[in-house]
Amino acid sequence: MWQFLKPRAATMRLWQALLLIAFFGLWHLVSRDPGLAFFFGEPIKVMQRVWRWFVTDGDIYRHLNITLIETLLAFVIGTVAGLAGGLWLGLSRLASAIMDPFITAMNSMPRVILAPIFGMWFGLGIWSKVALAVTLVFFIVFYNVYQGVREVSPTLLNNARMLGASNRQLLRYVYLPSATSWVFSSLHTSVGLAFVGAVVGEYLGSAAGVGYLILQAEGTFDVNTVFAGIIVLTIFALLLDGAVGLVERRLMRWQPTSGESGQM
Repeated sequence: MWQFLKPRAATMRLWQALLLIAFFGLWHLVSRDPGLAFFFGEPIKVMQRVWRWFVTDGDIYRHLNITLIETLLAFVIGTVAGLAGGLWLGLSRLASAIMDPFITAMNSMPRVILAPIFGMWFGLGIWSKVALAVTLVFFIVFYNVYQGVREVSPTLLNNARMLGASNRQLLRYVYLPSATSWVFSSLHTSVGLAFVGAVVGEYLGSAAGVGYLILQAEGTFDVNTVFAGIIVLTIFALLLDGAVGLVERRLMRWQPTSGESGQM
């Protein structure tokens, strides 16, 4: 019944576009006051800055390339490490009991305080930013995989063992499919956190990157450039999240849709 009340995709896109237009229209009206414009910027000048970055001058490509490399490296390394760690501790109750307080302590640690340490270890190049972003991505993926493994039905495991499934087959056909949905739910968050880690690392100490551009703009009170950098980062974060969603839809075809599950 409720599925008939769901709005069509075209209607949703229309409302989203209208909401975005209303937001920029309100921003433009607010920015007509010079006092408020100093703090909130002017959308027209922000768009002009973005246009100069990408079309007229083209000087953002080097910085954006560095930030995207840092983000992708952190995303891949953090995801692989979180997947491996989650599977290991999820499958081994002894290792989980031993490592649990240490992992909890590391997860509770504010990541920003690690940035100067990573700077001393890896220098001001990309690897200090990658290391900081990995610490953000790892724990999100780790806890989701760990929970996904622990949520496997004991009845399903017992039935698979009765049919003669080996530990490797259990891992491949039971544990990994169970953890996959948890993994992808964490990856959507991890993409944004990888960006956050890379940009914060650039902000705290770097000579290139979009975070570096934002820091330089803040030093000269150029709020329009700051907002331009934020918009650019947001757009590319959405693009990466969309790529994750595309991979998820391809790999999770075996899952029933909400409409199919409702009919069952």
